[in-house]
Amino acid sequence: MTSSTLSALSPAKLNLFLHITGRRTDGYHELQTLFQLLDWGDQMVLSPNQSGVITLESNDVGIPLEDNLIVRAAALLQRGTLGAHITLHKRIPAGAGLGGGSSNGATALLALNRLWDLQLSGPQLQALGTQLGADVPVFVGAHTAWAEGIGEILTPIELPERWYLIIVPDCHVSTAEIFSHDQLTRNTIPIKMAAFFEGDHRNDFQHLVRRLYPDVDNALKVLENFGEAKLTGSGACVFISFDNAIEATEVRARLPEEMTSIVARGVNTSPVLTELV
Repeated sequence: MTSSTLSALSPAKLNLFLHITGRRTDGYHELQTLFQLLDWGDQMVLSPNQSGVITLESNDVGIPLEDNLIVRAAALLQRGTLGAHITLHKRIPAGAGLGGGSSNGATALLALNRLWDLQLSGPQLQALGTQLGADVPVFVGAHTAWAEGIGEILTPIELPERWYLIIVPDCHVSTAEIFSHDQLTRNTIPIKMAAFFEGDHRNDFQHLVRRLYPDVDNALKVLENFGEAKLTGSGACVFISFDNAIEATEVRARLPEEMTSIVARGVNTSPVLTELV
């Protein structure tokens, strides 16, 4: 076990599209999506010790400790007297479709694997990540990726650099509620990757979420003044893309003052990989 303390960005993600192509007998949904990692997210500091205890300090008090994906991820790896103190500075809002909890769990797996010198492989860590949630494996893989299955069948992909303006509506969208809604489209025909680049895609949640959540609908209407606005995940965040940071920042300055927004750069490789070296 190394005694060093590790600081790592736990990045957010966007779903550049999201198709629901079926529903399995176990209740999970089959999907297709393109996960775009961002250079913005939560900050985590992890310090290993031999206490046999995992402690978590955070500015986020919204999630019970036993349900926190960081703690659950650490428990999957923990052996004997291995322990750690983890500090989380939370910036990614919950219920936003930005993958904050999943990213935190994945970063804990990657960082503790190194700090505890467990030497588990990437595929082994991704398999553990699947136990935590469908979005965790893409963050463990640490690369922007095309995803199928329940989100665990990943094909890393290189995308041209884009900048994203993201609006955070003042509401929390329940993923469970949206997935179980009787008006959710669940039979979209799977597409090939080429079709995405030709523009043949959408987010199957978007129509339903904007109807159920007026704040999301309003945010989409605001962004639609500047181009093609999209919902990420099951919401609540919506976004629009630009060629560069200047354009994104200029449009951000034109948003209503009461709207919370983020400007972030899309990255093909997660910053966490360089921080773990």
